[in-house]
Amino acid sequence: MAGQNGLKLSQEGTTVGVLGGGAWGTALAFHCVRKGHNTMLWAREKEVVEGINGPDQENSMFLKGYKAPDGLRASSDMAEVVKHAELLLMVIPTPFVAATIKGIRDQLRPDQILVSCTKGILNDTLETPQHILSRVLPSETTKNLAYLSGPSFAAEVAAGQPTVVTIASANDQAAGRTQMLLSNSRFRCYRTNDVEGVEMGGALKNVLAIACGISDGLGFGNNARAALITRGLVEITRLAVASGAHPMTMGGLAGMGDLVLTCTGDASRNRTVGLRIGKGEKLEDIIKSTNTVAEGVLTSSAAAKLAKKLNVDCPIIDGIFRVIHEKAEPLGVVSEVMSRDLKMEVDDELMQAAKH
Repeated sequence: MAGQNGLKLSQEGTTVGVLGGGAWGTALAFHCVRKGHNTMLWAREKEVVEGINGPDQENSMFLKGYKAPDGLRASSDMAEVVKHAELLLMVIPTPFVAATIKGIRDQLRPDQILVSCTKGILNDTLETPQHILSRVLPSETTKNLAYLSGPSFAAEVAAGQPTVVTIASANDQAAGRTQMLLSNSRFRCYRTNDVEGVEMGGALKNVLAIACGISDGLGFGNNARAALITRGLVEITRLAVASGAHPMTMGGLAGMGDLVLTCTGDASRNRTVGLRIGKGEKLEDIIKSTNTVAEGVLTSSAAAKLAKKLNVDCPIIDGIFRVIHEKAEPLGVVSEVMSRDLKMEVDDELMQAAKH
């Protein structure tokens, strides 16, 4: 029996296009094939397309060691992938979303569902993907926008391990259809209408993951990590609520769930960057040594700017900004944050927001 607003798991197959051949896009494409969908993956990198379509069926550039399921096709022709799909998953880094979507917006159909699987905030405009898409897409296309977020390491999804995420959309019909098309016994989707909250949680947790990595790199223990996660969640909630989100969303998959995973998991790119900073490495050297993007490095600047714009107190986020962009000493920042004036644990503003 279905629960409240419940939808049964569906075996329906459809056509899926995945835009972005990084680790996360590739893992989602694997999942969609296993779900029974006719799936195409667009990748900018020639090596990714050839690797997936070749005899090894592997994206060795971004997801080495995981063989693609039979039936997945990769293409360097984005228009071909867009035309193919009823369900279109966008897995493009936030700084490139506007340019990418502008290139295909005339090919998008009103009946397609476009799902943003991207997490981040633009440094110049402070826009999340929903605001970017609303700005660059025609109004008839924006009615079927949805957003996927939650605790989901790409490698575990690629391996078919149990994963739970949330689908956010202002259009419950689009959210429900996306939920049914993507959910199975190993990949469960919930849904919500709080797009702002889901996007803010997904973007800001990366900054806190860098903070936890720095703490671990400095040799601090589990007490410090637990404090960073808990107080970091308060800062994320403050910013999200000030942006129009519901505070309860921050206690869910896109908030606490994603935050815990990214701050504690060894596969977290953002935590790894922080860990290396805490051990004394320079950020420039860390960036040069990897071909993957640690979103929190860029988002730390946007988050600090957003906190200033909204007049929201975010000492941890501000501290990470200063370590990354102003070369502040991590130990000094720790002392400053710990030595601030003492106060109540829960803000009056958040208490009031939780009542509504």
